[in-house]
Amino acid sequence: MTVSFLRFGTSAFFSCLLTLTVFLPNAFANTNEQAVNPLLFELEMQSVSDDAAKIELLMQTLQTVRKSEGTDPQFLFDLYTDLADLFEKGGQEAKAVEVLAVAVDFAAMKRDLLEVNLAALYRRLGALFDKVGNVRKAYQAYEQELAERRQGMQFGPAVARVMEDLSRLAAVRGLAADASRYEKAAKGEQQASRPEEAKAARSDGKGGYREVEVYYATDRAETKTKDLDNYYGYQRGDLQYGVVTVSVPEIHVAGAVEAPSIWKLEFSADPSKHVMVQKIEPEDVDSYFARMQKEFTQKGKKEAFVFVHGYNVTFDSAAKRAAQLAYDMNYSGVPVLYSWPSAGKTTRYIGDTAVVRLSGRRLAGFLEDLKQRSGATTIHIVAHSMGNRALTDALELVALRNQDKVKQGPLFGQVFFAAPDVDAGLFVEMAKTIRPVAKRLTLYTSEEDWALKTSRELHGNAIRAGQGGSEQAVSANFDTIDMTGLGSDMLSHSYFADDSSAIADMMSLIWRNANPDKRCGLVKQASASGAPSAWKYTHSDCASRDFLAILASLRQIPSPTLKDVRAFVKKYVSDADLRKSYEAELVSLLN
Repeated sequence: MTVSFLRFGTSAFFSCLLTLTVFLPNAFANTNEQAVNPLLFELEMQSVSDDAAKIELLMQTLQTVRKSEGTDPQFLFDLYTDLADLFEKGGQEAKAVEVLAVAVDFAAMKRDLLEVNLAALYRRLGALFDKVGNVRKAYQAYEQELAERRQGMQFGPAVARVMEDLSRLAAVRGLAADASRYEKAAKGEQQASRPEEAKAARSDGKGGYREVEVYYATDRAETKTKDLDNYYGYQRGDLQYGVVTVSVPEIHVAGAVEAPSIWKLEFSADPSKHVMVQKIEPEDVDSYFARMQKEFTQKGKKEAFVFVHGYNVTFDSAAKRAAQLAYDMNYSGVPVLYSWPSAGKTTRYIGDTAVVRLSGRRLAGFLEDLKQRSGATTIHIVAHSMGNRALTDALELVALRNQDKVKQGPLFGQVFFAAPDVDAGLFVEMAKTIRPVAKRLTLYTSEEDWALKTSRELHGNAIRAGQGGSEQAVSANFDTIDMTGLGSDMLSHSYFADDSSAIADMMSLIWRNANPDKRCGLVKQASASGAPSAWKYTHSDCASRDFLAILASLRQIPSPTLKDVRAFVKKYVSDADLRKSYEAELVSLLN
């Protein structure tokens, strides 16, 4: 097996590591080695006191993972970057750049499976090569960064900075013509305005994509670079507000967050093919809510949904997921993201647990402000994974602080707890306090959620609220929906947004507040006499983009009738048997 595709060159050891890991999991299908668990690995790293010992543990783990079946590519990438971080921290820049070069090449080949900003990686790699005096490779890395940003329709200061670096390095290399060309281009880029095709994309899809504006609130601190790819980091900061614009390709498949794939010969992000962050506009709090009020006036429908992401998520990734959910639901209201300072790494679970609860306090205040100042009459909320720790804390505070208001009716619409990494017993107790603040509470669980299984081990075998099966949390205060049927692979932790069936179920609730027995694909599970019931998802015809489109269309009609149902089913579906199935499911929702 060769590694001729390596762009930046590495030592024999690290080239070997890349060769043996880039084709996982299939390359080692016959091995007996078990995959290393990221959360348990982090615990082991926490027990090591000095950086030299941590480096040794990382090196040993990398050699183990290369022989393991089913290693998560994101975990492998995080191991590389953690090792590079430690080398750089210890002043060993030559080793750091060598490891980072492996990580960047791996990310370029696996970017369809990873949550990475390749432009930011090329920038860091170029800076490290520059620091160790390898001008040629630094120049090469910055060229890759420029190509990435250009292909992704980026413009302005971030692009100008790359051109300035290229101009400087071209001069060092004696490439006078290139140095002059990049210098001139950098000056022009500083004054560049948003391309016309990007301005038009949101309304008419020019360029093969549309844009979704997501309002955000975050208690992440801004980074020093303020690059589009890394505008907010993982350090704690004060609550900040703004709007992030995300492009979604016309060829988008419901449930996916499309990224480039080397196997499709896609070497750069392209908004006509991939979901991308295009613009970040910070706002002061007054301007933020004024802008939101204006949008509600223009839309007519004064409804919002708030998305709170989980563990191992960057601001960039959270924005993409929020936009994908809004796009897939053809959401006519305003999508809102609350992003807490997750480190965005599989190897930082413990660090994420340390910051998420403080964010819950801030989220409580934000939800109250959103209710009072946004102009929205209905606010739905969905939280995923560890983000449910922030949400449950926030809603409990809101319930306790607004008892008089809650007596007059719920403050929020539908609240979805997707795969919550929260103690199940605690969740059941908190739901008693939370229940009055929402029209309905829905808990999504799965027996095959690998992250929750590991979290249970870390918490003394205490079952997590998001785990399905015989021990799953049930209560009269919320509906429990076991979504195990959606899959059991390493990505099943994100089933709520990765599969259109879960999205269709959320849409049905947002549209009609329908009981589980009225919703597509849900089967009542047996329970003890007098005990609350739980429901299990089974694969059904609802798992299609057409069903989502029909739901979205019907939702625009104030009081849809059977005639409307048949008209939209006929518009989107040609198969006669499938039409009957869709009509039956939709009529059940209407009734």
